[in-house]
Amino acid sequence: MAVHLLVTTTPDRAAGVKVAGSAVAARLAATAQVTGPIASFFRHLGEQSEGEEWNVTFKTTDARYAELEAHIVEQHPWSKPEVTAVELVRGSADYLRWVEASTNSTA
Repeated sequence: MAVHLLVTTTPDRAAGVKVAGSAVAARLAATAQVTGPIASFFRHLGEQSEGEEWNVTFKTTDARYAELEAHIVEQHPWSKPEVTAVELVRGSADYLRWVEASTNSTA
């Protein structure tokens, strides 16, 4: 059972809500939370910058990750959005089964 925690950022709450809702509706993620705003510091086009972003955290399975990543990239307003996956090392058995059931594309 390989379950991942996926986090991406969006430029505003509306963009985060859009990608979170569409991913859950497509069963690519069991759940998604939009939090923010956060202060972000980065390099872009050769210059140091800062801005306000919103985190979107998705819970999904390894089996659905590639489809979720493609969905985020397609729905995201940025041309190169942050899409990273961190494997969960522990979780309650009931919760992890729920994640798997909620992302089962045949259900």
